[in-house]
Amino acid sequence: MDWLTIFTTTVHAAIGWETVVYGLAAIGVNIHFGYTGLLNFGQAAFMAVAGYGLAVTVTVLNLPFWVGIFVGLGAAVLLALLMGIPTLQLRADYLAIVTIAAAEIVRLIFRSVQFKGVFGGSDGRRGFNGDFYAMNPYPEGRYGIGPIVFDERTLWLLTVGWIVVLLACGLVYLLMKSPWGRVLKAIREDEDAVRALGKNVFAYKMQSLVLGGVVGCFGGFFYGLYNGAVQPDVFGTEMTFFAYTIVILGGAARVFGPVVGAMIFWVLFVFIGNLLAELVANGYIPFMTSIQVGPIRYALVGLGFILLLIVRPQGIFGDKREIAIDAR
Repeated sequence: MDWLTIFTTTVHAAIGWETVVYGLAAIGVNIHFGYTGLLNFGQAAFMAVAGYGLAVTVTVLNLPFWVGIFVGLGAAVLLALLMGIPTLQLRADYLAIVTIAAAEIVRLIFRSVQFKGVFGGSDGRRGFNGDFYAMNPYPEGRYGIGPIVFDERTLWLLTVGWIVVLLACGLVYLLMKSPWGRVLKAIREDEDAVRALGKNVFAYKMQSLVLGGVVGCFGGFFYGLYNGAVQPDVFGTEMTFFAYTIVILGGAARVFGPVVGAMIFWVLFVFIGNLLAELVANGYIPFMTSIQVGPIRYALVGLGFILLLIVRPQGIFGDKREIAIDAR
């Protein structure tokens, strides 16, 4: 068995672009769910409008890269307002149903034939990351230690990506230690009591939805920048479900919980997949074919998370009280 390949791909997964993308998405979900108690299942929509905002601005409107970034951020804020105004009066499972439907509406709009001239239909948009890599300060070559190496393009994206992740964690830490953050936690615990104290609960929920959506939308940016393309079907409901899995795995309402959860999630995902592929290729599992590796990987990772929730439902760093949903 090629243990070196398994090791290198696993380490790459721990710090790779998937961890950056889903870590940022999970930080946004943590603001919504972990700190405020909002069961928002539309996080993929924030990532989609950001990625498409950048892509359409550069490829269709022929505007600079930085304009596309601001367009994507503005689109995320606008989506939060459009999604939040009619839904934030709802509680728990009703809010989840409405937000997941809103995310599907956004995906289908990007996929529609009627808007293919703008969004590219099911093929999406590509070729908008040139200006980002033009800013790359790393000379062409391979960078790393031993077998753990990255090319200059990947290293540049990971450098910027992890800086954004750390800045997002720092922002969340400072905000949640402030009076504003304490109000969010109080809303999570008992919003009626907060309302009785004269606080505008709807306004705080809206601010949380906007902040979490903006943080999460950076995941959409980095997905598009790494792949050089955005397609509507990428931003499906499974992306939001992965983000929630990561939050609960690391621990809800913990600053670094989403980051650690994203690292563990992708390490397990990649390690189990590569290990199964090697075992099948070397004949150690004769009753399984290489085609079955993917579905079995999902099943084993899912089983592992089920066992984790049975043994430690609050996640690695979390508290049981942080994942309770107020469904009144």
